[in-house]
Amino acid sequence: MNGESVLFSIFLIFTGAALLATVALFARQSLLVAYIALGVLAGPSVTGLVTDPHLIADLAHIGIIFLLFLLGLDLSPRKLLGQMREAIGVTLISSMVFALLGYGVAAAAGLSRTDCLLVGMASTLSSTIIGLKLLPTTVLHHRHTGEVIISILLLQDLLAVGALLLVDTLAAESIPWLRVGLEFAGLPILFVGGLLAERWVLRPLFVRFDKVGEYVFLLSLGWCLGFAQLAQSLSLSYEIGAFIGGITLANSPIAPFIAESLRPLRDFFLVMFFFALGAGFDLAGAMVVWPAALALAAGILLIKPVTYRTLLKKFGESNVLAGEAGVRMGQMSEFSLLLVAVAIQAQAMSQEAANLVQLATLITFVVSSAFVVLRYPTPISLSERLRRD
Repeated sequence: MNGESVLFSIFLIFTGAALLATVALFARQSLLVAYIALGVLAGPSVTGLVTDPHLIADLAHIGIIFLLFLLGLDLSPRKLLGQMREAIGVTLISSMVFALLGYGVAAAAGLSRTDCLLVGMASTLSSTIIGLKLLPTTVLHHRHTGEVIISILLLQDLLAVGALLLVDTLAAESIPWLRVGLEFAGLPILFVGGLLAERWVLRPLFVRFDKVGEYVFLLSLGWCLGFAQLAQSLSLSYEIGAFIGGITLANSPIAPFIAESLRPLRDFFLVMFFFALGAGFDLAGAMVVWPAALALAAGILLIKPVTYRTLLKKFGESNVLAGEAGVRMGQMSEFSLLLVAVAIQAQAMSQEAANLVQLATLITFVVSSAFVVLRYPTPISLSERLRRD
């Protein structure tokens, strides 16, 4: 893809998104639905206006990195550890339930045992992007609902990293012990090293030049992307690195300014992310697996909210909070799509199973986000009563 086509793609994404977003608002639908629909229409499966969605997806990945970095900025290490302890039980039990659901649907569709296992793994995760994108900032920062959702999603993201490692193991003739060791050792090294660097390097720079807003913006941007790249070099994911980078800055008094500065940049790339999801969708392949995908999506949309609600109530949360948190996490995940992409590249998963996960994920994205926007407070709600930034 040359420079001119990249420019055309960006023009197409944001001009088209503005038009379809208008239609979506009048139709009382989530803006995320508009972005995905635009990607499907402009992608190779329909009009072919965007012939290579992979570059757009790579650029859009930056949005996920910023999202996790901003999430980390709100969680001090002590607060994070406290939340994780409360969420471990809910996350582990619910993951087993959802994995069995995915495995059962894949087995009923006649897929191989490895495919069934991978579909089950993809079914365990809920969307970090939808869960956080549709959560008002006031809820995210000041209410227990946000804390519960964040802690569960973060644990699931860590499970997703383990799932990606398992995919490599399934595809390899032998277990990659070196990478396993790097992942287990890299996480604490990155975390402790980040805390030390923030205390003795970054904090003095912020104190000295905190009046120069442009410098603070550039330094925080470099910190975020630098941690993402460092994590990747340690066999961790970019997202985990950015999240750890955010946590190391959480205790800094300048953290709120950094979060406010990076939020528009995050939103810019997240629009591209949802466009890339739609553009990479294979309509022809989806037509083959649509009954199984519809069954999996229906099971996820019905069973996930009920499971989360039941478990959260068992662990002491109120009925209202448990119900809302369950609905907000009642979909599959962008990590499900990433898992599929890695599995296909490693030749560990059939194309039929990949199409099943992709279609089911998109269905749950559309239905779940639309339901949340219509029923609960979100920054993009059409109702004045429910719209909260």
